[in-house]
Amino acid sequence: MKRFFFFLFLFAGCATQQTSARPELRGVWVATVDNIDWPSRRDLTVEQQKAELVAIYDRAAALGLNAIFLQVRPMADAIYPAPGSPWSEYLTGAMGKAPEPAYDPLAFAIAEAHARGLQLHAWFNPFRARHPSATSAIDESHLAARRPELVRTYGKHLWLDPGDADARAEVLNAVLDVVQRYDVDGVHMDDYFYPYPEDNQPFPDEATWQRYRASGGRLKRDDWRRQNIDDFVRTLYTSVKAARPGVQVGISPFGIWRPRHPRQIRGFDAYDKLYADARLWLRRGWVDYMAPQLYWPIDRREQSFPVLLRWWMAQDRRRRGIVPGLFASKWSKEEIARQIALTKRAKTRGFILFSAKALK
Repeated sequence: MKRFFFFLFLFAGCATQQTSARPELRGVWVATVDNIDWPSRRDLTVEQQKAELVAIYDRAAALGLNAIFLQVRPMADAIYPAPGSPWSEYLTGAMGKAPEPAYDPLAFAIAEAHARGLQLHAWFNPFRARHPSATSAIDESHLAARRPELVRTYGKHLWLDPGDADARAEVLNAVLDVVQRYDVDGVHMDDYFYPYPEDNQPFPDEATWQRYRASGGRLKRDDWRRQNIDDFVRTLYTSVKAARPGVQVGISPFGIWRPRHPRQIRGFDAYDKLYADARLWLRRGWVDYMAPQLYWPIDRREQSFPVLLRWWMAQDRRRRGIVPGLFASKWSKEEIARQIALTKRAKTRGFILFSAKALK
């Protein structure tokens, strides 16, 4: 109970923060992959699923949050009835199996969020096609079965090849389908573009790379991969805005753009390994906000939360808004309180907590 009142005081105090004309986001990620947050199991009844999600919303609203980032497409599947995509096994226990009795979880999620004054941002994993936690057979409507030429096996995952224009188009069409059919407040991408390296093996995109070279392409391979992602992000932003201008587009990249930026920072190089030039996207205005995952504690020098926060704020030359992601499921409530205080002092556009489990 003491912990509940601590968070209630903390988040409710943030509700008065307003740093720009753009609305503040005080959010929480609700992960469906591997049943991290919702639904908690793959064998829940429809009524149990609904009750769990409502409980997450009620807690979020009570704590002064105003935005839910719900993972709607964890591995080229869907938690809603989607043309050309199977139902997610995380929802029903088997890929392609619809909920019984029939209902639309995303429509329900949006209606219940809006009823509580919460925004609903549809969170996509753009290129992941299968996660190691998956256990059911691949449904015939899944891209791995429907268009296997677009899919690569990499480590324990299946992955759409971002170097293939058709793969990028499949992802974009899935996003636009949600934007056009559902009253979402935003679409949201996380940090998975090209996959995180596994066993020091290269991503198996030799076929698309050679096709690019045969067409006259002159970029180096790493630059070509970054260009593929840059093209995807730019097209995503312009296409969503053309379809529904009021829908926000946000990305949550790995919290370190490059080691030594700023100088004391060390760690994973997302620019070099994920081919994700998040600073470029921010500078070009291809997002409405940027939510870097600043998942480290304040006092860790080589991944310092306040140092990275200041760096990201300085990159936001168009004042789109920095909305740092905080690792509330890992660090103590005291650490998270200090981090939120720093976001307020820095005049960020808010924060997003990973993940909903932390609110319990």
